[in-house]
Amino acid sequence: MTSARILVVDDDENLRWVLQTQLEELGYKVSTACGGAEALAAIQKEPPSLVLTDLKMPGLSGMELLRKIRAECPELPVVIMTAFGTIQSAVEAIRAGAYDYLSKPIDYEELGLVVDRALEHFRLVAEVQSLRASLDRKYGFENIIGHSESLLLLLDTAARAALSDSSILIHAETGTGKELLARAIHFNSRRRDKPFVTINCSAIPRELLESELFGHVRGSFTGAVAHKVGKVEMAHRGTLFLDEIGEMPVELQVKVLRLIQQGELEKVGATSPTKVDVRFVAATHRNLRAMIEDGTFREDLYYRLAVIPLELPPLRDRAEDIPELVQHFFLNVREKQGRPDLVLSPALLPRFQDYRWPGNIRELENVIERIVVLARGTEITLSDLPDFLRRERPAVDMLQLELPARGISLESVEKELITRALERFGGNQTHAARYLDISRKALIYRMEKHGIRKRAAEGEDEEPHGAPENLPVI
Repeated sequence: MTSARILVVDDDENLRWVLQTQLEELGYKVSTACGGAEALAAIQKEPPSLVLTDLKMPGLSGMELLRKIRAECPELPVVIMTAFGTIQSAVEAIRAGAYDYLSKPIDYEELGLVVDRALEHFRLVAEVQSLRASLDRKYGFENIIGHSESLLLLLDTAARAALSDSSILIHAETGTGKELLARAIHFNSRRRDKPFVTINCSAIPRELLESELFGHVRGSFTGAVAHKVGKVEMAHRGTLFLDEIGEMPVELQVKVLRLIQQGELEKVGATSPTKVDVRFVAATHRNLRAMIEDGTFREDLYYRLAVIPLELPPLRDRAEDIPELVQHFFLNVREKQGRPDLVLSPALLPRFQDYRWPGNIRELENVIERIVVLARGTEITLSDLPDFLRRERPAVDMLQLELPARGISLESVEKELITRALERFGGNQTHAARYLDISRKALIYRMEKHGIRKRAAEGEDEEPHGAPENLPVI
């Protein structure tokens, strides 16, 4: 028995009774109205699932009723009945927004089929709208949590960039939410109803990356037993997100450059190119300008990708957003772990703000989950926090910094600190990173950023067995 309710509108009382009886036998709930004005009042009081209305009625005609319904309730399906069965009246009704029409005398089987199709069509439309609204909530810019000035400026630029088809290059450290930003750009663009396809250039072996990107034809190489559609072709008319573009081999960068310039790809083993329409969003944690100087990244590809460059700030540069992020992750994890009574005291939030989070948002989320899972009681206390959050950090004034009156370059200070830390430990990056209280990956990122060359030192590229003492496992 369906829960759909149908409103039958006709000035013929006998026909209303017949239609009501037939539709109720099909399992529908049915109400009736003798004219257009009465039907509008009924719709305003309790909107039905579908309106079945006669075309010719005294007072407010079926066509006028249809137009008013389309204006006030555009999601409500309307099926028109006409005694004339003329093509002209049917076409006019369809153009005005009717889903379908029925000719009198009404055929019982046709009535059931048309009503079923109309209800199913609009059910699917409502489902798509619901899914779209869900995607808006999940991937909208408002879902990127934080109100710091640096983040809001970035999101404002990204929102304006989303309206274009220009290529975007996101530069950010690992764990800052590059893919989340890329998805928000896609779902706020005119391509939102088309595919959003991601490929991580660092996660696929170099010898397979070209095939993953462009696809291949059967027999093009050993093991190519069937045709393969590549990620680029999958993203046709949508957005292709090239994550960690800095890890792409130089020989493949040439083909990506041609793809951007000419809008066509060459599948491995194919004899002719394939036209595609793709919007490119790329991301990297590496210093591409330094890589250009080293000859490991093409300058022409860089400028093709960086039409609109976006710098996603690391978490340490938006400490004012940390309490909001902590509360967000805490509530989500608490629900997922089935601990609704668990409480996180606001007094502990400064502990989270004082830490530099070298793994950024991803590290923060993982730490929150660890705390929730391992918490002993119903309230998280200082003893429930990992050691690196309980530990007091040395005060900045212990460094005895002297600030010159003419001002100072923060970039230069950071470069000098990194250089001295590396010198202190003979170029050993792991020990220097531990000394600076950052991860080794974060140290390498900053070395590339400042153009600090790696020093040849014994054990430089070796990680210690296990995590350094008093430092989190990232």
